[in-house]
Amino acid sequence: MSEVLFVGTKRGVVVAQREGSGWRRTGHSLTGHQVNSVSVQGGVVLAGTRQGIYRSEDLGQSWQEASEGLVEPHVRWLAHHPDASGTVLAGTEPAALFLSRDGGQTWSDRPEVTELRDRYGWYLPYSPGAGCIRGFAFAGDRLYAAAEVGGLLRSDDGGRTWQLAKGSSGQPRGLAEGFVHPDVHSVAVHPSSPDLVYAPTGGGLYRSRDGGEQWAHLYACYCRAVWTDPTRTGHLILGPADSVDRNGRIERTSDDGQTWEPASMGLEVPWPRHMVERFLPIDGELLAVLSNGELLAAPLETLGWQPILPDVGDARALAIDNL
Repeated sequence: MSEVLFVGTKRGVVVAQREGSGWRRTGHSLTGHQVNSVSVQGGVVLAGTRQGIYRSEDLGQSWQEASEGLVEPHVRWLAHHPDASGTVLAGTEPAALFLSRDGGQTWSDRPEVTELRDRYGWYLPYSPGAGCIRGFAFAGDRLYAAAEVGGLLRSDDGGRTWQLAKGSSGQPRGLAEGFVHPDVHSVAVHPSSPDLVYAPTGGGLYRSRDGGEQWAHLYACYCRAVWTDPTRTGHLILGPADSVDRNGRIERTSDDGQTWEPASMGLEVPWPRHMVERFLPIDGELLAVLSNGELLAAPLETLGWQPILPDVGDARALAIDNL
């Protein structure tokens, strides 16, 4: 079985294949677009750009626009449902959420998300956009979506309808005890339970054990990325920083956030002006996209980090397919 890596960059999609313990670049396409997100299922690749969604059925060699029904063209995140073939979510800026049931060929708006955005006045501190949807997590019919700056959304019917998680007020400013910070950057759900949810936010890492009704604050920091170990509940790897892209590093906990230790072997941290943007696990290895566009990889056993694909330089997102 061959692993193919798709890298969304500021200048298109880079394709790479496993070569020994590293990766070899094998292709580069869609070069006229800034690609914010990539997702792949069954050999079909989707790329989210500022101008809409593009779809490839030949592993990124050629692309066709696939934005029918996509009212907001600036796509921030795409994700296939891992257990529901053909089901894909797209999150945009301004914050809106779109659902596809045909593998990303056509899209339908979830109007309740737009209504929440407008009702509460979601926003972005760095853009005129009214917030954005920038992360998804899946557990059967239970789905979660991260809204920056807005809160955490939840669906209990496979993405057909959405509402705020009970522990998310929807108010983009202010924070009440037991609620998740409203600046939600991504979301992860542990495979042991659809109720065990982690949210990296602008105010730190949060955990809920009841599907987002009540939240515990595990780490006071600024963070965008967390990896949850599917085999060891409570074992997490986090990419914290002191503030936006300031003193970024990688840390881990084995006791569900009670204590933390460095997990940055091989790296000179803290990074003064960047941090971890996303994690992606691949067969005993963890890949990291940094906010400066660099890519790192480390075996999960040792977390000894090494740079990969150094000639890419402007990575924004990763997706993997096994052929």
